[in-house]
Amino acid sequence: MKSLSFKNRIALNYILTTGLLVLVVFSAIYFIVRLTVYTHIDENLNIEIQDHLKEIKVENGKVILMDAEEWEEREHNSVDVNPVFVQFLDLNKRIIEKSPNLKNEKLIFHESKEYFQLFDTKLLGSKIRQIQVPLHVKSQKIGYLIIAMSLSDSSKVLDNLMDTLLIAFPVILLILFFLARFFAGRSIKPINDIIQTSKIITKDNLKTRIPLPKTRDELFILSKTINNLLNRIEDAIEREKQFTSDASHELRTPLTVIKGTLEVLIRKPRDNKEYEEKINYCINEVDHLNSLVDQLLLMARFENQKQNINRENIYLNAAVLDVLTLNGEKIKTAKINVILEAQEEFYVYSDNYLVVTILRNIISNAVKYSNENTEVKISLTREDDHIICTVSDQGIGIAKKDLESILIPFFRSDSLNHSEIKGTGLGLFIVKRMTDLLQIKFKIESEIGKGTKVVLVFDADDNSLK
Repeated sequence: MKSLSFKNRIALNYILTTGLLVLVVFSAIYFIVRLTVYTHIDENLNIEIQDHLKEIKVENGKVILMDAEEWEEREHNSVDVNPVFVQFLDLNKRIIEKSPNLKNEKLIFHESKEYFQLFDTKLLGSKIRQIQVPLHVKSQKIGYLIIAMSLSDSSKVLDNLMDTLLIAFPVILLILFFLARFFAGRSIKPINDIIQTSKIITKDNLKTRIPLPKTRDELFILSKTINNLLNRIEDAIEREKQFTSDASHELRTPLTVIKGTLEVLIRKPRDNKEYEEKINYCINEVDHLNSLVDQLLLMARFENQKQNINRENIYLNAAVLDVLTLNGEKIKTAKINVILEAQEEFYVYSDNYLVVTILRNIISNAVKYSNENTEVKISLTREDDHIICTVSDQGIGIAKKDLESILIPFFRSDSLNHSEIKGTGLGLFIVKRMTDLLQIKFKIESEIGKGTKVVLVFDADDNSLK
């Protein structure tokens, strides 16, 4: 069975609840009208009983049940308009006297009914409302009085009302369904816009956006949220394209240099010194290429943060010393004085590999961009519940306008004026990604000609020994 559309389901749910409410209202109307009709008839019957009981009198030793003039009243003489049927019975339930409108018929005395009880019965196949009471003269019971009123007109009114309600109910439901369907269609138009927009969005067409509804309701929020999602997807894809383009360029450059150098080398015989010089140059480019590939692989490894973080207790002092040992040759060649200040032993609870990688990139940059015979200072301090690692150098520095851009892949500040310094432009980008992953606060300050300071703040949750 084919399922209903969302619009039809909304309309159906609406008419089910509304239909139930209409049914309750219609039922209430019918029973209120019925109660009103019966109340009116019962009041009239009680009035008739009281009037007729008052009319019983004794004259000349004879019991007079009804004046002759009373029988001539239309209600007692006719069965056309609001007839009232009256019948007197003796103690043996035999008819003593009855109203002219009964003609050859008679009212049935119901033994099971209590005196003064109002109940429905039938006369000549028509419904009547009847009451029966005992007759007393001077405290002596002499018989019974039965009075009835026709329910024909009242039944017609109630039947007509019932027929009207039964016909109106499905008609109202049908009208409500189409109205609900119409307004539901208008209400979910933004959803149809979302569907149509989604169909035309591809990786090559990310500019299209969902039109926002005029009313700021839930669908407005949904449309706006999807548009924001599309913006983020478009930005991510653009960054991916840019990254792929930059990575291809960065990989192609050293390969082109190596190829060009080797092609020049084999054009004619050369002496051993020239061969050695060119081969060493190619080896340096291969090292640069290896470094670039390693960093690209490292980025891919943690690109979606799918790498499991293996947290453990890290002796931060030792981690810094290990990184300094790895950079020992560069430090010695550049004649840089490295100072490590740590007044106590510092432990952090984090991923050892990632923390060491962060420190390697930061310290390597400090050494690489420092001038000869300058100082690189590394300090470990405790402030409240945080451990702060600060690495500052006296190098070439970074322009203020480039401080935000240095976290973009492959960006190198003022690289044309410092072409002698090899680099990939990925180090600080990797540091930023890893510090975000480990929830380590990362801050960098720099000034041209004065140097750079990098600050790492390990959160309190990471500092306790576990």
